[in-house]
Amino acid sequence: MIKINGEERDVLAGQTCKDVLAQVLSGKKLKSTVACLCDGALLDLGREVPSGCREMEPVFLDSEAGLEVIRHSAAHVMAEAVKELFPSAKVTIGPSVENGFYYDFDYERSFTPDDLAAIEAKMTESIQANKPFQRTEMSADAAKKLFLGMGETYKVEIIDDLGEETVSLYTHGNFTDLCRGPHVPSTGFIRAFKLTSVAGAYWRGDENKPMLQRIYGTAFATAKDLKKHLHLIEEAKKRDHRKLGTQLDLFSFSDEAAPGMPIWHPKGALVRTILEDFERKEHLRRGYDIVQGPIILRRELWEKSGHYDNYRENMYFTEIDGQAYGVKPMNCLSHMLIYKSQIRSYRDLPIRYFELGNVHRHEKSGVLHGLLRVREFTQDDAHILCRPDQLQDEIKGVIAFVQDVMELFGFEYSMEISTRPEKSIGTDEDWDRATGALQQALESSGLEYEINAGDGAFYGPKIDVKVKDALGREWQCATIQCDFTLPERFDLVYIGEDGARHRPVMLHRVILGAVERFLGILIEHYAGAFPVWLAPVQARILTVTEMHNEYASKVLSILKQGGIRVEADLRNEKLGYKVREAQMAKIPYMLVVGEKEIEQGLVSVRLRNGKNLGAMPLEEVIELVTADTLEPFKKGGMSYTIY
Repeated sequence: MIKINGEERDVLAGQTCKDVLAQVLSGKKLKSTVACLCDGALLDLGREVPSGCREMEPVFLDSEAGLEVIRHSAAHVMAEAVKELFPSAKVTIGPSVENGFYYDFDYERSFTPDDLAAIEAKMTESIQANKPFQRTEMSADAAKKLFLGMGETYKVEIIDDLGEETVSLYTHGNFTDLCRGPHVPSTGFIRAFKLTSVAGAYWRGDENKPMLQRIYGTAFATAKDLKKHLHLIEEAKKRDHRKLGTQLDLFSFSDEAAPGMPIWHPKGALVRTILEDFERKEHLRRGYDIVQGPIILRRELWEKSGHYDNYRENMYFTEIDGQAYGVKPMNCLSHMLIYKSQIRSYRDLPIRYFELGNVHRHEKSGVLHGLLRVREFTQDDAHILCRPDQLQDEIKGVIAFVQDVMELFGFEYSMEISTRPEKSIGTDEDWDRATGALQQALESSGLEYEINAGDGAFYGPKIDVKVKDALGREWQCATIQCDFTLPERFDLVYIGEDGARHRPVMLHRVILGAVERFLGILIEHYAGAFPVWLAPVQARILTVTEMHNEYASKVLSILKQGGIRVEADLRNEKLGYKVREAQMAKIPYMLVVGEKEIEQGLVSVRLRNGKNLGAMPLEEVIELVTADTLEPFKKGGMSYTIY
């Protein structure tokens, strides 16, 4: 007996999942079913119903699980096409990923755009042939022998690493692959797909191993959904922060100087300064003290904290006077040393230390990606040390801070709690207390959350805040980590009301995360058109001819005195050319000055979206730009510094 959609059904020996589902599904519903869930386990429709299965659910084509099955199956079809077109290519792995799939190949030359078109055409042939996916199981030794005969040495290595006696294989047409599954019933279920790009990828992510070619693709349930997604991809290309960073003259990278470490140009450095000063004022307003620690600390401290054992592969080390030092990847050690510099009373707590701390983390060259993945960055890092009875209020205070800031930038967001990873320190009791505190704070704040098992920091669980940008992409930014362990390791204490020594709790938290990464996200979120308060240039004066330069210079001086970030384009170029350049530079206000404006003592105001506001006195322009600058800060009394 098995329950399907709340109905009890009999299961006969040897029946497949599809046989059982056909008892309650028919027509379009049955035709759009690609797999099933048996007590939560995802299975092929052609698999026999496992003994003991109590509940079964259909997995439809357009569901999240269904799309994952489609995309995984599309990766196999792509590998089949590559092997037919390029027989000497070796296949490695081909999983589904968010919004798509990829497969890594070892081939003697780079795949070209023409190759991708040929692979797509071959995939279409396979899909139109509607080849069934067939699962077989065999001993690991037999599978290794099979793949060795094919010359697929990577598959042999994977089987060895699995360490299992029996493995499963999937075959469609003449292509056989090592795979756990599940897959769609046949290739014809892959109805809308597109290959999108090729990139390099080291085997197993190890830069000491062969460089492979990763072909990316995407697949959806319908052509309409695919078209929508491809539009978003094109829009994302236009918003690419690396392209806009160059166009807007914000930052650059130099492999000659330091790969993965951004170089900030004047306009980009000004955006950073505005953002960081906003953060300093907000933290001071919310009861934080600004502190600063050294870039390097003795290795013994990193050993004491557990970073050396649990994080050293991400750290840089150096030696001074025969002593080993670690370049800091985090700021918590210095903050704990400040706390320990004097005796603390229960009346002193909570103490909140804030630092815009410059940190370094070793990232492999293959994963570096503009501002989104760098080796040097600045964290808006804070550590709150509090009594256990203050913990809930402090967590809620950080949550409220995050909510205010995300609303300022126009981000939707969601929360998840990341729990204890395998590689961690501390007792089970402390981890349970910390996890419970985070859950209680979210629940009492009326916020929904998901559990992200095993992805906490090595010293404590955390709340991760994921923001959704203008294209619907999710980014992990803010985090709140609850730590009972490091205060124990560093013997942090306070004197309680009873005169005895007590252990404080420490919250590690960031609001934006890495400033560099957050700015990269903002550039793409706004497509380079920063809100007026954050724009490095708020207004540009455009002269009609050189005869108007003297008046433009006076306007420039008056607006600067009025607190507007303004520049003037006095070149002997046509006005239309200047306007287009200002629009390309995403400048919010364009102030045109010609003969008529000089006679009336005005400027003609245009917006970057093309709207013409007409001629205005300079006092009104200053009021307009200032009002637009301050508008986002009205909620919650947040602060802004005029430059």
